[in-house]
Amino acid sequence: MIQDLSVFFSTESIIVFILVLTRLSGMLASAPLFSTFPSPMQLKAGLAALTAFIIYPFVIQVSDFTMPTNLIGLTGLLLKEMMVGIMIGFSASLIFTGIQVGGHLLSIQMGLAIAQALDPITRSQIPIIGQFYLFLASLIFIYINGHHWLFSSIHESYMSIPIGMNFDFAGPIIEQLIMFFSRLFASAFSLVMPIFEILLLITMLMGFMAKIMPQMNIFMVVMPFKIYVGLSLVAILMPPTAVYMMKFINTMLIDLNGIFMIS
Repeated sequence: MIQDLSVFFSTESIIVFILVLTRLSGMLASAPLFSTFPSPMQLKAGLAALTAFIIYPFVIQVSDFTMPTNLIGLTGLLLKEMMVGIMIGFSASLIFTGIQVGGHLLSIQMGLAIAQALDPITRSQIPIIGQFYLFLASLIFIYINGHHWLFSSIHESYMSIPIGMNFDFAGPIIEQLIMFFSRLFASAFSLVMPIFEILLLITMLMGFMAKIMPQMNIFMVVMPFKIYVGLSLVAILMPPTAVYMMKFINTMLIDLNGIFMIS
């Protein structure tokens, strides 16, 4: 028993725990939900420490790396682990960014781009429709247990990007990441495509009417009409939009998790 405890508190175990904690901290610092909404730093630190305590026995079993013998080597390992965690969290946050961009384009087409709200992520003002879709995506993210997929991606990442500097970050991982990013914004824009097309068609029709009746100020009439039609379509299409968004977020999280299962 005493020997087991000595292994548990050995120098190697402590360094592995610190490296696992660093990767988790990077993920929590950039992941959606954890970095989107303000929460106490003590809560994030406690969650990272608890999760690292659960994961690091597995990491010790699968890791085979040269222990750093100086501060420079340890600093390099910490920076590498932090960047891997940030990469995983940032990739997941791009899912929400794509949805937000789709809502932003819809706001411009509706004429509500001037109505803006504070974005808790970037601390900047964004159109209110984009913020609405962001909050809806956050609720769906919690509903489908998206945070579980993030921690699962961290767990799987130790198979494809193990602890240590002797790792091969190339080939299948880069290819899968490029495919992930290429599908992201196209799929997110398709979320608002039906409403966007209807509003674009209304704008084109009003342009023809302005040519036919130049004495009438058509665009003074069409602006409030587009806002009314746009908000009505957002409300009417909310159930299928939520279903599509749920499938989209779930698919992208599965793909993100699958990237780091490649060994």
